[in-house]
Amino acid sequence: MSGTITLENPLQEGSRRIEWVAEPCVVVIFGASGDLTKRKLLPALYNLADQHLLSPGFSVVGFARTEKSHEVFRDEMRESVDRFSETGPANKDVWDSFAQGLFYISADPRSAEGYAKLSDLLAQIDRERGTAGNRVFYLSTPPSLYGPIIAQLGAAGLAKPATGWTRIIIEKPFGKDLDTAVALNKEVAAVFDEEQVYRIDHYLGKETVQNIMVHRFSNGIFEPLWNRQYIDHIQITAAEAVSVEDRGGYYEEAGALRDMIQNHLLQVFTLVAMEPPVSMDSESIRDEKNKVMMAVRPIKIEEIDRVAVRGQYGAGSVGGKPVIAYRSAKGVNPESNTETYAALKLYIDNWRWADVPFYLRSGKSMPRRVSEVAIQFKRAPHMLFKGAANQLEPNVMVLRIQPDEGISLKFGAKQPGQAVRIRQVNMDFEYGTSFARKSPEAYERLLLDCMLGDATLFARRDMVERGWALITPILEYWKNTKPINPFPNYEAGTWGPREADEMMERDGRRWRRP
Repeated sequence: MSGTITLENPLQEGSRRIEWVAEPCVVVIFGASGDLTKRKLLPALYNLADQHLLSPGFSVVGFARTEKSHEVFRDEMRESVDRFSETGPANKDVWDSFAQGLFYISADPRSAEGYAKLSDLLAQIDRERGTAGNRVFYLSTPPSLYGPIIAQLGAAGLAKPATGWTRIIIEKPFGKDLDTAVALNKEVAAVFDEEQVYRIDHYLGKETVQNIMVHRFSNGIFEPLWNRQYIDHIQITAAEAVSVEDRGGYYEEAGALRDMIQNHLLQVFTLVAMEPPVSMDSESIRDEKNKVMMAVRPIKIEEIDRVAVRGQYGAGSVGGKPVIAYRSAKGVNPESNTETYAALKLYIDNWRWADVPFYLRSGKSMPRRVSEVAIQFKRAPHMLFKGAANQLEPNVMVLRIQPDEGISLKFGAKQPGQAVRIRQVNMDFEYGTSFARKSPEAYERLLLDCMLGDATLFARRDMVERGWALITPILEYWKNTKPINPFPNYEAGTWGPREADEMMERDGRRWRRP
């Protein structure tokens, strides 16, 4: 695999790396004055340096319009690491070494002049720090700048240099519907080869999301049950306790379906449903994920009201604190029909999952922050326990993504005593108590993977477009029709609108209350 050097620990042939050290390279961050750089990217890169996962010549170039010197940029990034790194304030020795590789360019990302300066600086870094022409370009900018930046990188000869490797990381949202996603993909493909492109979804960097494949394919007690014969249905939930707060302007253009389900939850959905890949290389895994997407039954326009639910929160309280209605938030249209809650029912038309419904939901201002995958198995026959039949509940396996990452399995057990009384009990595994080692932050994992040339946890072009093809008809239908019940239709601090419960009740099922 290009972009790697030595293993810290030997692995069996065919397995993915445990720890690799990235080759010397330069990460160029467009939008380096923004919050993502300060809160996530620089703290993640520093933490990688602190763990000795970056080579000594590793460097960062910040690129933004704001005027500042290299020294000011270094001081600001030190403050960011001290404030936002999960490991606490920076170690002085580690920071001093890391900061020597921090540089800054002030330029308009639409202007060719800035890219000439960038080219000169990168050549200087190659000579002085031995980065050998290896580059990662990170687009941490508004989506409106993706096209101009990509075109300028191509025009400046920076997309495909004569030496080393070049990769580009593109933040979500990758388009806002199918047409815009296809158009953006064409702009990218005109400059970069697909194997150079890393469409990032930080959700896939979470430890429990990555563990879904390990849990499924390394345990002989679970994989034989992972199909339509034993599973009744699967629920995938991403609930947020926070409201839109001061992001109302952005959220008006996004909504829950675009913001969460089209990317985060569909990615998790494919990991839960995919077939075993032929190997653990990135293309084999992404091939299987895309096969799932291709097998998802398209939703017909006349079915949308039965299999897709939207909601918008009104005033209420979360955690004992009052929450204003979405329509009262800054930047929000007082008559907005933007959804802050969305739920879908999907079917996969293949041999493994025929007739098994997958329920996906995400919402804001919910009772608590929780992301999980709940696999509900079919009920056991009641013949042996006729007197206790009403006590029998289906077995449920829950993969907790956040918080309290782990896995639990609910099953029935007899309560002590003469009578047969059945009680549901849980068998729990928690990452925090089972492993002495702390899980890496999502951006740490994904940034390092990109530097190593491992695209497993990044979205490929075909899957992005297929996801938009599934979601766009719903977006268009919702845009052109009014909600069944006037918004707001659920109170802040509750689990969503009544229509979502009714969708489940029509199927004889109910949502979990985590």
